[in-house]
Amino acid sequence: MRRFDLLARIRRMDPYEDASEIYRLSSAYEFPWDFARALELALYRTYAVPSIGRLLDETAEFAERPQKRYDDTALLLDAVVEHGFDSEQGRTAIRRINRMHRSYDITNDDMRYVLCTFVVIPKRWIDAYGWRRMSRHETVASAVHFRTLGRHMGIRDIPGSYEEFEACLDAYEEAHFAWDEGARRVSDATLDLMASWYPRPLAPLLRTGTLALLDEPLLRTFGYTPPRPTTRAVVRRAVRLRGRVVRLLPPRRAPHHARQNRQVKGYPNGYRLADLGTRPTPGVRGCPVRHLGSSAAE
Repeated sequence: MRRFDLLARIRRMDPYEDASEIYRLSSAYEFPWDFARALELALYRTYAVPSIGRLLDETAEFAERPQKRYDDTALLLDAVVEHGFDSEQGRTAIRRINRMHRSYDITNDDMRYVLCTFVVIPKRWIDAYGWRRMSRHETVASAVHFRTLGRHMGIRDIPGSYEEFEACLDAYEEAHFAWDEGARRVSDATLDLMASWYPRPLAPLLRTGTLALLDEPLLRTFGYTPPRPTTRAVVRRAVRLRGRVVRLLPPRRAPHHARQNRQVKGYPNGYRLADLGTRPTPGVRGCPVRHLGSSAAE
């Protein structure tokens, strides 16, 4: 198989009818590392919305169990990608996601914004740092896949196209990004978690490198001192160089899913999808918005 054979296959598929299969091929074969990093960044961005960041701080999940929170999110989302919406694993994962969210007060607007990050941030990351840009088929398929996920989660007024997802995300961030002390604590805990995946002496360097990949609105909202322009340029060029190297490698012949990521460390003896996620303590005030209602999947 040659480097662009899978892309040619994707372009022969229907991005609407075959959306989830295209998304699986793109995320598990073409860009597994990039999708993992982009989805980390997508979730991280949501902390800058105070209603989201404050809730996550109040639950103490990031302060007390950051690795479990990371693992559970990655494994539940990717179970749907790997096995499909209609599979037993996919239905179990969506059921767990919905039951967790219903335990808190989360607004529809915040839920829709989080969904937008899953569509928009991977495309922006891959177009900037991947071994090739995302094709139009992949872009459309990603929007359709997450629109389907959003319907299973009972989210209302979901954007209908990638362009609408992008406009929704940009407008929401402009209107809602704001400083919050609790959100900053969640951000710091997340940066500490990412640094913990590597040898301890590298932690300060990794933190600086991560900050160099963030945009000005995020840095400003969390109150971080922006890295020097030279540091930012070096880090971003290094990530782009990785993409150019990957372009020269043989294409991946086996899928790579989130459960295979070295960053997922919390379940060395395996896990059950039905056991993943949080069981909120009674009396803890919940997520940033209203309950989703009876339309969400059970």
